[in-house]
Amino acid sequence: MIKYIQKQEYASRTKFFTKERVEHVTFNFTLENQVHRQGQYFNDKFINLKMKSMVFEDSLFEECYFEDITSSRSFFRNCTFISTLFYNTDLFQNRIINSKLVNSTFLHNKEGCLLDFTDDNNAYMIYFVSFLGTLAVLPGNIVSALLMDKIGRLRMLAGSSVISCVSCFFLSFGSTESGMIALLCLFGGISIASWNALDVLTVELYPSDKRTTAFGFLNALCKLAAVLGISIFQSFVGITKAVPILFAAGALAAGSFLALKLPETRGQVLQ
Repeated sequence: MIKYIQKQEYASRTKFFTKERVEHVTFNFTLENQVHRQGQYFNDKFINLKMKSMVFEDSLFEECYFEDITSSRSFFRNCTFISTLFYNTDLFQNRIINSKLVNSTFLHNKEGCLLDFTDDNNAYMIYFVSFLGTLAVLPGNIVSALLMDKIGRLRMLAGSSVISCVSCFFLSFGSTESGMIALLCLFGGISIASWNALDVLTVELYPSDKRTTAFGFLNALCKLAAVLGISIFQSFVGITKAVPILFAAGALAAGSFLALKLPETRGQVLQ
């Protein structure tokens, strides 16, 4: 969801150019987040530059020169290249789509993996959000450790699940990147208490000869549910937040109700 918000914000800053005519110009700076349609470029030079999220559509390049080009999410669609030279570029066929090349030459193409991993912000955000999420659950871990034996496993599990169910609805208000991260941290800090209580209950509910088997089986179910949850949410990203939020809230509410049916293990002698 955060990545989707980033893309929407980035797309809102896209600059559009239509039917421009550029002659005898040397481009030696970064070109980023632009869409050029029906342009005409005559005897222009693109030298030692980066193209980031650049799209050229239905454009004409005549007697142009491309040298030392590194591109990221950049494409030429339905373009015509006449007497154009590409030297030491990564502008392969997968970036020049449905285009016509007349007396144009590719020399010393950059070799290597053709997959595009040049998302500068994506790698940073993955670790940053993970760090904040881990930091957010620290208070919940401390509180649950102090109150586990005082209020009991079932009350902690059911109570944390109910509060998490309520906080889950606040995710619908996350319309910005920072807002979504803050709500994610809030949800993680609240729900961690139920996970801790669940781990303790899983160990204490079963006798020693079945404990490891039960723990492994339930963890396998958790991993399967995680995969299903990610798949369901991903399919609705960009469409609606209501469905995945209702799924999550419903699962938390059901878990809270079912937790009350379990026996309390506080103060009991383990078998």
